[in-house]
Amino acid sequence: MKRTNKQCLNCGEEFLPKTVTSVYCSHVCSKKAYKQKMKRLKIEEELKALTDKIPENRAFISVPEAGMLFGIANKSLYRLVYQGKIPSINLGTRLIRIDRRVMEEMFSPSRSLPQAETAPKKKLYSLEKEDCYSIGEIAQRFQISEGSVYSHIRKYSIPTRQIGKHVYAPKSEIDNLYNGNDFI
Repeated sequence: MKRTNKQCLNCGEEFLPKTVTSVYCSHVCSKKAYKQKMKRLKIEEELKALTDKIPENRAFISVPEAGMLFGIANKSLYRLVYQGKIPSINLGTRLIRIDRRVMEEMFSPSRSLPQAETAPKKKLYSLEKEDCYSIGEIAQRFQISEGSVYSHIRKYSIPTRQIGKHVYAPKSEIDNLYNGNDFI
């Protein structure tokens, strides 16, 4: 079976993957993506540290604090204040304060909503012999070793069934894995 090209998640170029799990066309793209991820995580940590310093019981907050708490750009908040859509108090130069309760009614606070980790939906598989490939069939069909097939099955938690001395895996999951439709 001929392998299909994938699109690099960093640069968008098409490439022929060396492994089933390849998502970047080169080591350079992989490094760039890693650095971008680390930079994003660092910014998120700094933002969380700043928002944690804002007392929960403070009734009026500054525009930058509101921007951090509610995930809205400062320019947008200033525009809404000047349009009169958000009531505010001007205590002097650069001292505009917004009522926290009004902001909570208009926008739900981003930090008070915990990122709910939803459990993945359980998939139902038919593990009948006619709906499955044997390990040997998978290796032959996709031109890889049986050891690689077993390691991919473990890595992606693909269910298997042993009938006699043969091990079977669902055709749908194997096709998705090796044709690049899923798991990436």
